[in-house]
Amino acid sequence: MTEQLTSLEICAGAGGQALGLHQAGFHHLAAVEYEPWPVETLRASHPDWNPILADVHDFDGAPYVGADLFAGGVPCPPFSIAGKQLGADDERDLFPRAVELVEQIKPRAVLLENVKGLGQKRFDAYRSSIIEALEDLGYHVFWEHIQAADFRVPQLRPRFILVALRPEYAPHFAFPAANPDRLTVGEALRDLMASRGWGGAEDWAYRADKVAPTLVGGSKKHGGPDVGPTRARAAWKTMGVKGSSIAEEAPGPDFPLDPAVEMPRLTVQMGGVIQGFPPDWKWAGGKTAQWRQVGNAFPPPVAKAIGVRIAAALRKEALPEGLEPAVRAHPLGVDA
Repeated sequence: MTEQLTSLEICAGAGGQALGLHQAGFHHLAAVEYEPWPVETLRASHPDWNPILADVHDFDGAPYVGADLFAGGVPCPPFSIAGKQLGADDERDLFPRAVELVEQIKPRAVLLENVKGLGQKRFDAYRSSIIEALEDLGYHVFWEHIQAADFRVPQLRPRFILVALRPEYAPHFAFPAANPDRLTVGEALRDLMASRGWGGAEDWAYRADKVAPTLVGGSKKHGGPDVGPTRARAAWKTMGVKGSSIAEEAPGPDFPLDPAVEMPRLTVQMGGVIQGFPPDWKWAGGKTAQWRQVGNAFPPPVAKAIGVRIAAALRKEALPEGLEPAVRAHPLGVDA
């Protein structure tokens, strides 16, 4: 019988990472999130994950000591190119609190994800401090940049992935191999575009034969429901999508067939599918709140791929042919 692995997740958002880890075989002891609407999404979609509305600064990890995996999508603004890149000086930086919870819970493995900016040279010292803190707690640390499009997610979404394992499991860990067969926007959304009888869905899907730019949802203070800044809208336009706003529903039977007349818009449901969520995910809140959850999510297929490799390491399974053990990261920003 396969060992049941457990996990605790902080900064869970709308459940992208949690869903992927669930699909990889992890049983969630709790999914902790600060924002009310994502917690409602979690409760509507997966109440069995024990969604908890809480500030992680006040969250007590004592009931979860010994969980196999501690995971989190800690806030990205401190390191995002769209922000001021304040790093450790940003009040939203929760990496130190994550390390404190790791020390308290003592999991066998840790998974933390963030924007690719955290891997930049300007954050070498900060990244090194996180690695050193985890090493001091007895973990071997690995990090990698992973592109979501390499895991059948129809958008470009590079992420910084940090994995830490107890020494006895570390030799069995490898980051997942990329899938060369990329999923296009047209393939992902064809059925949803046709769901209300629009006759142009098939031709639209044929033209939308690309991977989308990174979806964004706007911050709590800025941004509304649209596909992103001017460059992103231009990219969506080449795929026959009007990106200035998000639609309430898919185009109907009377919607124009000629994109020169009018182009369809994405719905929240379609945005979720672009992120790798199933079409029946239950998004809570108004359209702006829902879209913010979509845009801030971690793609479940990426979380699943990484979760599968962490689970295999915890079971000390042999690496599949073609995968090499991950290279251990050391402090001072140097991979050895």
